[in-house]
Amino acid sequence: MHLGYDAVLFVIMILSRHTFVQGYSPEYGAGVAENIDIRSQSGELQDEHDSSAAMLLHAVNGQSVTLAADPPRKSNGLTDVVQWDNYTLFLHDQRMFVYSGEFHTFRLPVPDLWLDIFQKMVAAGLNAVSIYIHWGLTNPAPGVFDFEDWRALQPIFDAAKLAGIFVILRPGPYINAETTAGGLALWATSLVEGDVRVNTTSWNAAYQPYAAHIIESVKPNQVTEGGPILLVQIDNEYSQTPEINAEYFADLEEQYRSNGVVVPFDSVIDFDAGRTYNDPGERLNFINGTGAPDIYGLDDYPNHFNCTNGSMWNPIQTNYHTYHTVNDPTRPFYMPEFQGGSHDYWGGPGYDACRARIGPDFEDVFYKNNWAANVRMHSVYMFYGGTNWGGINYPGAYTSYDYSAAIKETRVLWAKYDEMKRQALFLRSSPQFRKTDWIGDTQAGPAAIPGVTITSLSLPHTNTSTTDGADSGSETFATYLRNPDTGTGFLVARHANASALGTVRFRVRLPSNSNSNSNGGGTLDLPRTFDAIALDGRQSKLVMTDYAFGRTGRVLYTTAAVFFAGTVGARDVLFLTGDAGQAHEAALVLTGTGGRRASSAYVSYIDTPEATTVTVRAGFAGGLVTVWDSDEQLVLFADPVTAATFWAPAIRSPTAGTVPGLESYWQFGTNATVLVGGPYLVRNATVSGGTLALRGDLNASVPLTIVAPPEVRAVTWNGERVEVEGDGRGVLRGKLTLSEVVRGVEVPTLGGWRYADSLPEVKAGFDDSDWVVADHTSTNITQGMLFGDGRVLYGCDYGFCENNILWRGHFDATGAETAANLSINGGTGMDSSVWVIVLLDADGTAPLVAFAASVWINDVFIDSVTANTAAGDANALFPFPNGSVIAGQDNVVTVLQDHMGNDEGTNQKSDRGIRGFELVGGVGKFSTWKVQGKLGGYENFPDRVRGGLNEGGLYGERLGWHLPSFPISDSDWTPRALSDGLPNGKAGVGFFVTTFALDVPKGVDAAMSFQFNLEQGLAAYRALLFVNGWKFGKRAADYGPQTRFPVPPGILDYNGNK
Repeated sequence: MHLGYDAVLFVIMILSRHTFVQGYSPEYGAGVAENIDIRSQSGELQDEHDSSAAMLLHAVNGQSVTLAADPPRKSNGLTDVVQWDNYTLFLHDQRMFVYSGEFHTFRLPVPDLWLDIFQKMVAAGLNAVSIYIHWGLTNPAPGVFDFEDWRALQPIFDAAKLAGIFVILRPGPYINAETTAGGLALWATSLVEGDVRVNTTSWNAAYQPYAAHIIESVKPNQVTEGGPILLVQIDNEYSQTPEINAEYFADLEEQYRSNGVVVPFDSVIDFDAGRTYNDPGERLNFINGTGAPDIYGLDDYPNHFNCTNGSMWNPIQTNYHTYHTVNDPTRPFYMPEFQGGSHDYWGGPGYDACRARIGPDFEDVFYKNNWAANVRMHSVYMFYGGTNWGGINYPGAYTSYDYSAAIKETRVLWAKYDEMKRQALFLRSSPQFRKTDWIGDTQAGPAAIPGVTITSLSLPHTNTSTTDGADSGSETFATYLRNPDTGTGFLVARHANASALGTVRFRVRLPSNSNSNSNGGGTLDLPRTFDAIALDGRQSKLVMTDYAFGRTGRVLYTTAAVFFAGTVGARDVLFLTGDAGQAHEAALVLTGTGGRRASSAYVSYIDTPEATTVTVRAGFAGGLVTVWDSDEQLVLFADPVTAATFWAPAIRSPTAGTVPGLESYWQFGTNATVLVGGPYLVRNATVSGGTLALRGDLNASVPLTIVAPPEVRAVTWNGERVEVEGDGRGVLRGKLTLSEVVRGVEVPTLGGWRYADSLPEVKAGFDDSDWVVADHTSTNITQGMLFGDGRVLYGCDYGFCENNILWRGHFDATGAETAANLSINGGTGMDSSVWVIVLLDADGTAPLVAFAASVWINDVFIDSVTANTAAGDANALFPFPNGSVIAGQDNVVTVLQDHMGNDEGTNQKSDRGIRGFELVGGVGKFSTWKVQGKLGGYENFPDRVRGGLNEGGLYGERLGWHLPSFPISDSDWTPRALSDGLPNGKAGVGFFVTTFALDVPKGVDAAMSFQFNLEQGLAAYRALLFVNGWKFGKRAADYGPQTRFPVPPGILDYNGNK
């Protein structure tokens, strides 16, 4: 959809008048798994201590491995469902590596799409989702609460439970999230006396009713009640000093406890889901002392938020492990937020640049560095970003909150999602990795790890690393971890220089339980069959020894990555992966009868009494190779791109170990799975009566490869039978064909525009008698007025806290007045909080992107301004044009100001409005100031469906022109091409409206966006995009960068015919 504009300042569009779709039920594979009776012969629940393969490692070839006793678990005695030690959480007595991603449901205000995101997260192997709840959206006015429709909490918990994903709930009241005021209720920024987030009567009275509503929703949905809520975070990123801050945390925790919620963590917490806190860096806040939570965590965004230089990464933090063991040694290492992308800012380079800077290679290097530090609770911010619709955003963010996350704003998957899946499925498959001791790293030198030696080698004819053969590993940074129970070893290796793009080759000597060693028992010199392990730029390697898979499968070592390991039917299955341009090897104990080996010239085998060493040579063409296929084992190898086309959906298969209420959850409800290769997405799978029923999505016709129990003979895809051929051992092959209806989706051309003026406030005779008189002489907002006559002109003090606000200053003219001196504040495109330092342009200067304001004297336009100070003020003198002031009469200065949102950090009580006013010339003064924002203000706004942040104070908004129910009459609306802009090229506000029909076939999830053309270049106009009443776009054309505005189904009516 292409739209063009050349309006001078503001243009408002209503682009559809279909009836708002309250519910949207996608038919692209979202099946209801619990309604299907599943019978499977595999997947009995076991933890790592019950696994036969793990037990084998306790005595490999007669070598005894002493089991290390677990440290004492912590519990408050009220529940043992959730416990922890210094390694991990325990849930229902099982160790749990929490691998989570952030998703804000309020940024996707279509509840029926939440399951889509949850299913995609689970399909990637994640077991938890971190979710902020927005106080300001659910409590729009004092004493008014709205937890209905897209603000409801129960649909979140129900969808999470259906998908099989745990919830880390983060209800604030302060959340940050690049949202206005950090998620605080905006009325509180005006009504609370003094500071917020401190132990004062005024602040407590503001947030405690909201917290009470959260508590009532959380109590029945905790894991102790069979619900999905695993953890609850108290507030967000705060300093423990001064004491009044810590006392606020303690009061908030006490409110949870005193309202009957059982607590599994320490003595000051009250959620049996667990109370957590995230420190904004290594700042030692709330580890101990007043307000300290059960689980401490720290956030980190090592590449910060400037996407202008994609070729450079910031250095990797190497002291995480030390920080944790010194300061918090008895609890698991938790990162509640680790960088999953970056928000972009007004005037920024756009999200394509952010994807290049913080893409799949960033995940590969930085996330595995966290693993190496023994982080065992890890949440990526964001996994799906969504949209800053309405006035949700803070000043530094524009409409798109794509965040360059693993799932795009359009809900489309890309390469970053693939890398997350490769990581998360390894973690899901590897219980040995949940409990590891940090043995050492090479920060002090290549021989600094006890029992481990790293030797870097140069590439032929290059200078990319150290001299060939030298006993040096300075080009390679490695960390060694070992499971104290099984002896499984994990070497995490990367470039010492995170930004290095060249290739390093290294050899390594590792401890091992194996007797088959070139260097004698107890060590392995790797690799064995080629000269060195290759480590490309911006790549990590995980070399493992003494690894177990399935029931009895054993890997003596592998330089290839494990994509999947487990049991399918009666067979142990191992799926290895590695770059086609590199050599890989693994020593495997191959078992079973009727075994078949790969016939590829790039795959070779060396058999010894202990194991078979399998080598995949560099230059492998890619694709899937069957390394070993017997009645007991299946070993596969593929390049990373091919591996990412495979899925391992959990199949409900209740056993004696299934936790009631968690039947859909991997590890706790089922360990039954199949491997499915080819589709764009596999959402879920069931097995019944020899039929494997798959539900998922396609974006192309693809070959289908399935690894299933041998009893499976038939396959369906979204209910349709698929022709497959089997090999008798459970591998089936077929083809999935993309429906022709997908290719037939047509996007309409937008035309037939009609126009109406939306700025009558500057016309003679406009009646503002019903506007609010702005006559306060005091304010609770932190920043005071700069100049004036004592009156305070801050919009939120009068009930108008968001979006466009209009001011009208009346004065009786003497004729001597020559100008108005005004200071207007609507927020800058950078935040004045802690993130300012990272919002710098390439030349080190701050981007001066800001709100805009326009000023008229009577009906004569004077000028438009943007902020010209770091505080977000536009200080300017507005000269009155000749003849514009009428002596002896009431004259009006009209100010139309944009509102970029309130700041985060310490300046949530932002001074949006007019900070200074005076007439220049003569002795006249403003007699009256009137103000108008959204209709009804925060107390009485009428549109309760879309909520209090959707609209502003423009005339058309106040009359509901943007709503689909508003009648567009021929007499009041003039046909006018959108590309013609406003009449006569004058500054003003115009509404353009059109309707269009969509006819998207059932079963098609089409990602649709509205695209602005760039024919006008950086024209100075701002445009708001309303779709069926929802403001899903705000464009500042002279700043950018956003020109494409996605709108999801449920906001768009996919089958509207008006």
